[in-house]
Amino acid sequence: MLWRALVSVGLSGGSLKILRPRTFCAVKLSMTSEGNAAEKGRMQYRPHLLTGEAAEKDWVQSLELTGAKSFMLKQARERPLRTLILYGSLRNRSYSRLLAYEFARILDLLGAEVRVFDPSGLPIKDDASEAHPKVVELRELSMWSEAHVWCCPEQHGTITAVFKNQIDWIPLSLGSVRPTQGRTLAIAQVNGGSQSFNTVNILRVLGRWMRMVTIPNQSSVPKAWTEFDEDGRMKESGLRDRVVDVAEELYKFSLLVRDHSSFLVDRYSERKEKREKGRLLSQAEKEAARLAAAQAAATANAAAAATAETLAVGAETAAANVLTE
Repeated sequence: MLWRALVSVGLSGGSLKILRPRTFCAVKLSMTSEGNAAEKGRMQYRPHLLTGEAAEKDWVQSLELTGAKSFMLKQARERPLRTLILYGSLRNRSYSRLLAYEFARILDLLGAEVRVFDPSGLPIKDDASEAHPKVVELRELSMWSEAHVWCCPEQHGTITAVFKNQIDWIPLSLGSVRPTQGRTLAIAQVNGGSQSFNTVNILRVLGRWMRMVTIPNQSSVPKAWTEFDEDGRMKESGLRDRVVDVAEELYKFSLLVRDHSSFLVDRYSERKEKREKGRLLSQAEKEAARLAAAQAAATANAAAAATAETLAVGAETAAANVLTE
């Protein structure tokens, strides 16, 4: 009876779907190769998943997050929060990547649908690489997302080139669509030395420029090489507790904001532009329109000046004719 109460089974299109409450794992058993391919594609963004003994020892599973897990439960079950995580280092033992994985595991526990982007192979921002597979992948993930987590090392007092390159490839607009506008954002940094907040401050500025709703809390991990064990897991400490705090806060803020983000970022100036132009214009289109208007005005002024000169000459000629008569 308990199984029947917890499980609903439906058959459609040759697929068997088994749906359980979020406290269990939602399972989809597909009989199609398309389903297997989709699951394989999804798994490439989940390198943080643990198996075997590592899963059994996972400290995340013992976290008391009942309040957040039960918050807006119906909506969270029907639409798991789509969360994109970015990190800023390509080193074999990258502490920003290890921190990103810890965020991913906590958000998984809360019930989010998490995808971690691997920046390896992403070209340096230029004018010729927009069709590059990694660029397309990153932009599609940003469009898919409802929330972001940004984890970046501090290098020379600022963010790394690896991280900034990812942000540079996410445009403020794609036609009339803004890939980050209204998304919620959590920020975190790792330090090789003493604690600093330079990087999270810069990330917060970037989030504002990307029109994102950046949560108040943040994480900065000093001497990161001392805070992770040999398996890449974060050691128990107040710093780890802060990471849990940030993930939990992002989850709550995101559930509150996501269904209202379009309203919250609805701007008078953009409504006016859509009404007058039919859509939002890119900056290049606005500049071209400005130059075209300036050129048209200059042409009109030149024509008016020529007309005035012609009239003046005509008036002088008429006056001369009168005097002659």
